Amino acid sequence: MQAKYSDKYSLEHSMIGYLGIELISEEEGLVKAKMPVNEKTSQPFGVLCGGASLAFAEIIAGYGSFLYCGENEIPVGSSVSGNHISSVKTGDDVWVYAVAKCLHHGRRTHIWNVDIFNKDEKLISTVRVTNFIVEDKLKSWK
Repeated sequence: MQAKYSDKYSLEHSMIGYLGIELISEEEGLVKAKMPVNEKTSQPFGVLCGGASLAFAEIIAGYGSFLYCGENEIPVGSSVSGNHISSVKTGDDVWVYAVAKCLHHGRRTHIWNVDIFNKDEKLISTVRVTNFIVEDKLKSWK
């Protein structure tokens, strides 16, 4: 049985936990999640960092690909490209929300579109993520 991105160990020992990402829902080809806009995800002048947005998108697209993987397979990101449309100021209980949709589900390549929104559903960033599906030679999920 494979571990999940949302298990306690993953949350405590990866960027998922460091950034405070929380999964909202998952189904084949669609993942929804949220991430706080705080000191860990912002630029020094108090707005959401584009790099944090790209990491957020890659993580949830990777999780979506992981749901398709076989027992000895893992997804690895090969390309992440984003456009940042608007900004979000840091604050108490400020979150951004992402919806990742699988555009292509091949045997060895998955392509995802991830849109990131604020609480008012205003588009903040749109990101394209390509994942390769490879054999887990390190058996990292055992």
